[in-house]
Amino acid sequence: MSSVAPFVVFYAGAVLLAVAPAPLRRLLALLVPVVGALNLYGLPDGTGAAFELFDYTLVLVEMDRLSSLFGYLFHLAAFLGFIYAFDVRDRMQQVSAMLYAGSALGAVFAGDLLTLFVFWEMLALTSVFLVLARRTERSFGAAMRYLVIQVTSGVLLLAGALAIIADTGDARFTRMTLDGLGPWLIFLAIGIKCCFPGLHNWLTDAYPESTPAGTVFLSAFTTKVAVYALARGFPGTELLVYIGATMAMFPIFFAVIENDLRRVLAYSLINQVGFMVCGIGIGTSMAINGAVAHAFNDVVFKGLLFMTMGAVLLRTGRMNGSDLGGLYKSMPWTTGFCIVGAASISAFPLFSGFVSKSMVMVAALYEHYEIVWLALLFASAGVFHHAGIKIPYFAFYAHDSGIRCQEAPRSMLVAMALAAGICIFNGAYPWLLYDMLPFPVDYEPYTVAHILTQSQLLFFSALAFVWLNLKGLYPPELPSTNLDVEWSYRRLLPAAATAVRNVVGGGFSRLAGGGQALAARTVAGTESLLVGVGLIGRVWAIRTTALWILVLLSGYVFVEYL
Repeated sequence: MSSVAPFVVFYAGAVLLAVAPAPLRRLLALLVPVVGALNLYGLPDGTGAAFELFDYTLVLVEMDRLSSLFGYLFHLAAFLGFIYAFDVRDRMQQVSAMLYAGSALGAVFAGDLLTLFVFWEMLALTSVFLVLARRTERSFGAAMRYLVIQVTSGVLLLAGALAIIADTGDARFTRMTLDGLGPWLIFLAIGIKCCFPGLHNWLTDAYPESTPAGTVFLSAFTTKVAVYALARGFPGTELLVYIGATMAMFPIFFAVIENDLRRVLAYSLINQVGFMVCGIGIGTSMAINGAVAHAFNDVVFKGLLFMTMGAVLLRTGRMNGSDLGGLYKSMPWTTGFCIVGAASISAFPLFSGFVSKSMVMVAALYEHYEIVWLALLFASAGVFHHAGIKIPYFAFYAHDSGIRCQEAPRSMLVAMALAAGICIFNGAYPWLLYDMLPFPVDYEPYTVAHILTQSQLLFFSALAFVWLNLKGLYPPELPSTNLDVEWSYRRLLPAAATAVRNVVGGGFSRLAGGGQALAARTVAGTESLLVGVGLIGRVWAIRTTALWILVLLSGYVFVEYL
């Protein structure tokens, strides 16, 4: 079977969407991921679509088990996303989502650093339109900040790639170590997209401001491309173990006090990526398998949760937990699907998170990272609080807000049903997913010890939530703005720049004013000296001026001759 580079199918689909009428666009959007998956199935393992450019070999397709799994995952995510967005008639959203999915595929199949850079930047340029599509002042500001940070990541990646090429003469994207400027720049570039602590606020700033469908697409691609890049370039880098453990823990504190439920899910996304980063840092076969399997499951169950909250936003126009509640009466199907997503992210037995997150934690114990294991255990309990309980409870049950609305549109319900089915299938029968992982799997998730341990963790976490809620100690849902790292560049830096400008600008103003006054006095004094008196100050006739020029010129010639 003849196949092309996977991104080509999606880019061609975007061109067709740009010119097709509205009814046809919706069908094309569903057809492209199906055709793309068939095209991917026909690709052979190894290097393909390579060409020479300035003495360097650029590889558009590098096919192995790692890139293959992410390739199928992104086709699945695009298919579910376009089903969810079936009723969307906004051409900009449809075209940008198609280009965005194609760019993600281009990145995961890139065999060299320069090709990776091109698609790395295309991810930023295409995804920003999904934030702009909300067409509000807040979304515009968030989109501009998002674009600046994402392009900065691309510039760092390019600088690192050029440094490596200068040192080695090789542009291939292979495993590297942190022993030079180039790898460190690439590590930082990936860290931005992966939401390393302190570099994460672009996600919590932009994702909640996107459209309901846009957020579903955004949750699937950018961070997972970064996870893939870490797994390809930096497996076994011990620094990632501690970065990942920190990522898994710190978002919990922000998510628990956050009122905007889509922002809660954005923090939860960082929390889950932390497990993946930690597994990549551990670097063993089980840890890498766990990280990749959890990436697959996270795209589905996090997408499902964003779908349910997007449906709530569409039907109610509200997203704050303080404004919602009692929606199970109006949106029972959405409520049920949200609970499936919550159970999956919380790693309930028979749900997808149970069979992937535990692989990372077991790998941490096997490699004697006991403190990291305790951190991940704490993070597991925390995610149950803020995503497993808080999201469905405050959106659908906490109190009756009095909102009565329609159930989600049928296309949204179909997408949610498919995602929920995948969550349950992967949780109940994980071996199909295990067969797709980069390394052979020697792990049994359904042991008595694992089931009892996880059940006890979930039970006592739920008990703590109930007790804190009954005692009024659980953080209430309040209309508020929580301060995060973004405060430093959205408030502190502008304020500091304004203060410096006022101080320095005032000094320059005084200096300039003094200089202008001195110059004015000098001109005035010179004018009074020359104009009022003497031969030079007189106004002469033209003939007199000509006579003086002749005299001076004659004198000059005479002196020069002597």
